[in-house]
Amino acid sequence: MLQVISSNTTRQRSHCNGEKNGVMTINPRQKNRRNGEDHCPECGSGNLIQDEDSGEIICGGCGLVLKESMISNGPEWRAFTPGEKESRSRVGIPLSFAVHDKGLTTVIGRIGKDAYGRSIPLNTKLQMLRLRKWQIRSRVHSSNDRNLAQAMAELDRLCDKLHIPANIKERAAVIYHKALDSGLVRGRSISAIAAASLYAACRITQTPRTLREITYQSPIDKKDIARCYRLMLKDLGIQMPKPDAQLRVPKIAAKVGVGEKTQQTAVDILRKAEKIRTTAGKDPMGLAAAALYIACVINNEKRTQKVIADAAGVTEVTIRNRYKGLKESLGLDV
Repeated sequence: MLQVISSNTTRQRSHCNGEKNGVMTINPRQKNRRNGEDHCPECGSGNLIQDEDSGEIICGGCGLVLKESMISNGPEWRAFTPGEKESRSRVGIPLSFAVHDKGLTTVIGRIGKDAYGRSIPLNTKLQMLRLRKWQIRSRVHSSNDRNLAQAMAELDRLCDKLHIPANIKERAAVIYHKALDSGLVRGRSISAIAAASLYAACRITQTPRTLREITYQSPIDKKDIARCYRLMLKDLGIQMPKPDAQLRVPKIAAKVGVGEKTQQTAVDILRKAEKIRTTAGKDPMGLAAAALYIACVINNEKRTQKVIADAAGVTEVTIRNRYKGLKESLGLDV
């Protein structure tokens, strides 16, 4: 009994066992020599080439086609640019911790139109609304799912109000998942833990969002959010980086409308102050506001202390104290 493997004659060597009418025959004694998928049954070579274009497995030593009509795991389309590849891809969104089920389920929207943009009948629309209601209910099974659904909705609302980027929102969701797994949420407000997770994510990524700004958009008091934040740092072992006052300058400058030259001057002032270690223990927002005020005076941009203090969320007394400290330590003539 002979095992027959057909292939293109250009892919085979002439020194194989035999060739008759374009059909390659293999000696039956060599059939059970080695596994055909690991080694070539003709020459015993392990150098096998997988050609995805033709769907064949070819021996790199003698050219024998070991397998043809192989199933391709890749897409059936070709793309030559990243944009073309993205437009032709039919996969869903990546997994996201910002969704309570990580985005693995289907979402039925509220749009009352079909795929062609035509309005659907009232009976069909009511049926889709009922399906949507039961589909939402089916997504939540356990108490943890209900907790995550409520927390992620609150986190999404806070990020939308505070203009938080998606990567920081994802980091906050991961922190909340860790807090839920460790049992910190039990007996405490879900909104407080969600706000504390967002503040922790902003601190880790050096995003200029203060606790006061988060509290202003949250229904929870500042003391409760701060208490939950300290508890998370203690139980989850989160290490916060040293706050950098230089990263607060663009936020304040955008609110008061100063130029790029003034911002760079303020950053240079803060960089010099850090070298001589005069910024230790000081509020980074107050330091950034004072440095920006000094830069405005140097570059003849008229901005009052009250305007800068309101933009930074600090008091005028704080700006005056930091202004005096930077002026004396750096020897500025302003």
